[in-house]
Amino acid sequence: MSKTIAIIGLGLIGGSMAMALKGFEDFEVLGVDRDSATLEFAAAHKVADRLTDDAEAAIADADVVYLCLHPGAIVDFLKAHRGDFKPGSLVTDVCGIKTAVVDAAAVLPDEVDFIGGHPMAGKETSGIFHADGDLFRGAHYILTPRPGHRPEHLDLLRRIAAYIGCRDVVETTTQKHDAIIAYTSQVMHIMAVAVCDDPDLFECRGFEGGSFRDCTRVAALDVPLWTELFSMNASALTKVIRNLEDNLRAYRQVLERGDTAALARKLAWSADRKRHMDLE
Repeated sequence: MSKTIAIIGLGLIGGSMAMALKGFEDFEVLGVDRDSATLEFAAAHKVADRLTDDAEAAIADADVVYLCLHPGAIVDFLKAHRGDFKPGSLVTDVCGIKTAVVDAAAVLPDEVDFIGGHPMAGKETSGIFHADGDLFRGAHYILTPRPGHRPEHLDLLRRIAAYIGCRDVVETTTQKHDAIIAYTSQVMHIMAVAVCDDPDLFECRGFEGGSFRDCTRVAALDVPLWTELFSMNASALTKVIRNLEDNLRAYRQVLERGDTAALARKLAWSADRKRHMDLE
């Protein structure tokens, strides 16, 4: 193998990415993590072609670097290692927010290309012990290229997305990504944890239907990760929460009035919007 992809951080997403990328073109997959138990598990399960705990040495030789850390840790890593990346290399990430991460990449020298990335896949569990090479199958892969990016690197990421089984690649700006993800991902997690705050939660055992299980599945989240994601996208997320509060209030009000005709109209309108979205 003549080229190397270094995966920095072998948690759920990083471990899954390393597994999914094995055999991709003529790249060797190098897994990087500081935790000895993670590296031991990765070695036992052949998560990557090679493993190391030396991130600085790994990125100095890597042609492609995937930063699979929490968002704050990615920002810190870019600052700490801005002069250590191989000239001409591609650096990307898998983080659920883009503006803060891509802005942080401005510290990199011109010889290093950074393209923000977000494969829309995950689980409510965390860590390499839950990694799955099929995790990205059927997922959208969002890319936020910066002005002046190298077209061959964008093409490479498109080939990677296809190889790991993604449904498609969506290109957008960092600001649009963060605004939309606040709606399609982050507020869904807020809803799940808010439902689990209800005082009657533990009285519902034996009464849970599929809708309850689907709604609350992601509530058992990785607290440090989602604290960072919510906090670093607070402006967009609070706007979405306010919209949700308005929509919930409108349903509560027609129910309190006993206005079944208005309720039926609202339900029909909402259901029709969902059906139309599914058809597009």
